[in-house]
Amino acid sequence: MGIQLLSVSHKAAPLEIRQLFAFSLSQQIRLMKALKEDGQIKEVVVLATCNRTEVYIYSEEENERIIYDKMTDSVTKFALENQENAKDTIPLSEYYRLYHGEKAIHHLFQVAAGLDSMVIGEDQILGQVKRAHNVAREHGMCGVYLNTFFRYCVTGSKRVKTETELSKTSVSTATLAVKALQEQLGTLRGKHIMIIGSSGNIGNIVLKNLQSIGGMHLYITMRGINATKKEEKNDHTHANGIATSYEIIPYEERYHYMKKMDGIVSATASPHYTITEAHLKKYHTGKKMVLVDLAVPMDIEHKVQELEGIACYHMDDLQHVARENNERKKEEAKYAKEILKDYESQFKKWFLFQHSLQTVHSVIKHLTEEIEEKGSKKALSQFFYQVREDIEPEQLEVFLQAMKLYSKKEQIIEE
Repeated sequence: MGIQLLSVSHKAAPLEIRQLFAFSLSQQIRLMKALKEDGQIKEVVVLATCNRTEVYIYSEEENERIIYDKMTDSVTKFALENQENAKDTIPLSEYYRLYHGEKAIHHLFQVAAGLDSMVIGEDQILGQVKRAHNVAREHGMCGVYLNTFFRYCVTGSKRVKTETELSKTSVSTATLAVKALQEQLGTLRGKHIMIIGSSGNIGNIVLKNLQSIGGMHLYITMRGINATKKEEKNDHTHANGIATSYEIIPYEERYHYMKKMDGIVSATASPHYTITEAHLKKYHTGKKMVLVDLAVPMDIEHKVQELEGIACYHMDDLQHVARENNERKKEEAKYAKEILKDYESQFKKWFLFQHSLQTVHSVIKHLTEEIEEKGSKKALSQFFYQVREDIEPEQLEVFLQAMKLYSKKEQIIEE
């Protein structure tokens, strides 16, 4: 009973596994509907990003195992839809992490604030959490429990964003891609860099980051434009006064342009490769070229890195680039956790009270009737003595501590 979570993330699953869980929006909606179908699961939200796929549910089922089995079976079924070769079935459950109650609650607070990200403090995850909640809400998949849960997480994470330095220096997988290019190529001045998928969120950040550096030749791909009508757009002036333009090239002709590229970043939502070994080797001259794949599922075929002169980074390869950032932000992360602890505590209290609201109303009704019949002093005395007899010593201690706290507050008010 309560909030439960199934997580597949970069912490436990390699990219080859995570890409099976890169559910499209339609898959996410179908998964949520499938989970709610028999009524055992009352509310559900699916969070799917490049580094994690997580299913949050609220259920009133007492047997947790029933719910976990339902979650694992459903998630596995949808992941297998994305597996190209059904004969080579991978045992996926070993990559699942299951959380219940306080651990599930704590986890989402950490995730929404960017503390569980590959890049600590990355600021895209908060928007992704909000979008996941909005999708679930718009399709009638969540109610009072998950709505309130996600609101508390988002509010706490916004405070972390404004009161700590975690997001002041914006670092994300997109900025790591630029660092990877610089690590391999040294200066980017005069280099030719292609971006595939610049219209997407990640690709657009890569483009802006490269424009802010300036001094290089940028190319972005676009589907359906005429190869004879290449466009050039000057839309960013660097601090040194140099206008950083980019050339728009036909996506269908991308391999022809790769001959002169020093670096390529691909960040699409395509279910198919944007660069394959078979196609690239027809045009690759053997010169040094750095490829960075920010997509899940992968945009760039693994075999590409076997070609002479090619250095290829996939998402998991960027972890070593992220470590320096994560070390710098350890102290700020501690402060962020203290902020979140307060919101986490507030939500837990709300949840416990909301979960027992029917009981609270029942006790109020019973006491009201007893007071009318016996008088307030006698009725309340009987109530407290009955509590003493019915609960364990440890529970009684907590109950009496709460009474003392209430009594002190009343004294302060009276004074």
